[in-house]
Amino acid sequence: MTWKLEVNAGACVASGLCASIAPDHFALEGVSAVANTPEVEPHDDVIEAAESCPVMAISVTENGRDLLA
Repeated sequence: MTWKLEVNAGACVASGLCASIAPDHFALEGVSAVANTPEVEPHDDVIEAAESCPVMAISVTENGRDLLA
């Protein structure tokens, strides 16, 4: 099973928290963060990074179901 990652570039404020928490999964590109790949194997760092986003610009889904609280 894989998780789908998406960063809403319009909402992202490029705080860098996601890239510092999960550098294998997120990076800063210009004025926005991006997911390094659109699909990843389940990993706790991905959820922690998404939940740490100050503007909740990261979505993590599995089979169309949102995994964030």
